[in-house]
Amino acid sequence: MNFETMIQTMTPDVYQSLKLAVELGKWPNGQRLTDEQRQTCLRAVIAYDQTKLPEHERTGYIPPKKKTAKAEADDPSAPQIVTILNDK
Repeated sequence: MNFETMIQTMTPDVYQSLKLAVELGKWPNGQRLTDEQRQTCLRAVIAYDQTKLPEHERTGYIPPKKKTAKAEADDPSAPQIVTILNDK
């Protein structure tokens, strides 16, 4: 079974188990994850997130900050209004 097939057939229970193992650094039986196991589990968790969960539920999701009027005024890349006065 290749990695993509494994992710497509992964159940939510398996996903939660892998996610918890990565968070705690150990398996449910108490045995520590090796670095390779941690990397593989984290890769699987992220891949599952990307294919099965909405963006706001994904691991590591940070919601965008709401811009205030002051923040928009301080943004140098924001469009600015220019008024041209003719002195006659």
